Amino acid sequence: MPSLNIKSLINGGITPESFMETMEVREMRLNGIPDTKRKFREIYQEFTWEHDEDERFFGAFGEQAGVSCHILCTDWCPDVIWNVPILFRVMEKAQVPVEVLIMEENPELMDLFLTNGGRAQPIAVFADRDGNVLGRWGGRPAYIQAVMEEFKRTHTDPQREHMNQIYETIGNLYRAGSSYQTVVVWELKTLFAEFRDHALVSGLLLPQAQ
Repeated sequence: MPSLNIKSLINGGITPESFMETMEVREMRLNGIPDTKRKFREIYQEFTWEHDEDERFFGAFGEQAGVSCHILCTDWCPDVIWNVPILFRVMEKAQVPVEVLIMEENPELMDLFLTNGGRAQPIAVFADRDGNVLGRWGGRPAYIQAVMEEFKRTHTDPQREHMNQIYETIGNLYRAGSSYQTVVVWELKTLFAEFRDHALVSGLLLPQAQ
């Protein structure tokens, strides 16, 4: 049985559309994003399924699964701009209800899902109808996160110029086509398959992983 329940900690969630509408326009030069709001919409609107079996897998999931998605994030983080539109699209296909929880407004909840001791974002938390946590994703695709972890391992006291370099490197990884999106979908698919394999969604036969 899940050991963590977040029902009492959720505060002031908004819809994906509300999040997109209320985003501020920011320039993120190191990530090659001149307009964050426009880029977010562009990624959201242009998303396509690379593999038909992935689309079928999530399409068969269905809202009857009783799973909900709670995305902790802000609009000033570049990883949010790149990844949250993909989360929105996959959850739409899976008919999983989504709410966005602004990180600064949910500190207690955020601190339950730290990444290597820090508040990485976005963090997508998946829960059942009673608020029991089934799993999480975030804040980056694993292969991009590995680049940051290696940087931290080799730079215990990085200077500003070093931080700028790693942010630019990560930005270039995101900008190198849609491969990162394929990885996000694969990681989410693996996670959703675990919901079934570990019988975390009681009384429901979830779709088999392809």
